[in-house]
Amino acid sequence: MTTRVSAYISLPGQTAEAFTHWHEVFGGELNILKYADQPMEGMPFEPDPNAVAHATLNFPGGSIAGGDSMDPENTYPVEGTAYSLLVTVDSPEEGRELIAKIVDAGGEVGMPFEQAPWGDFYGSVFDKFRVMWSFSTS
Repeated sequence: MTTRVSAYISLPGQTAEAFTHWHEVFGGELNILKYADQPMEGMPFEPDPNAVAHATLNFPGGSIAGGDSMDPENTYPVEGTAYSLLVTVDSPEEGRELIAKIVDAGGEVGMPFEQAPWGDFYGSVFDKFRVMWSFSTS
């Protein structure tokens, strides 16, 4: 059996913009499917045709999936939780470059990317969608 774990993120109407931004930062292959792009018969709810039904970003070493949140009355916090997406990089320089791309696009550093007590470099950044990305060297 082959098991693979990927992150799935629901964002309130920002999924297309967020995945496009992450594609600019990390590269890879981006696919965005809106509800208007698929048959709507049999749906248990009436989605906005322009909402993202499913998005995937596949890049070397990982993937992220997501969609627009369909429950406007119960939004889930993106920031202020115990969750982050961990990106393991080959070098401190690569980590700094990726963090700079996120910060330059409207993000902010949560924890400076510096050498940690265990010897690797580690730090975190919040992107403009308030998703926390943690970076570590291998």
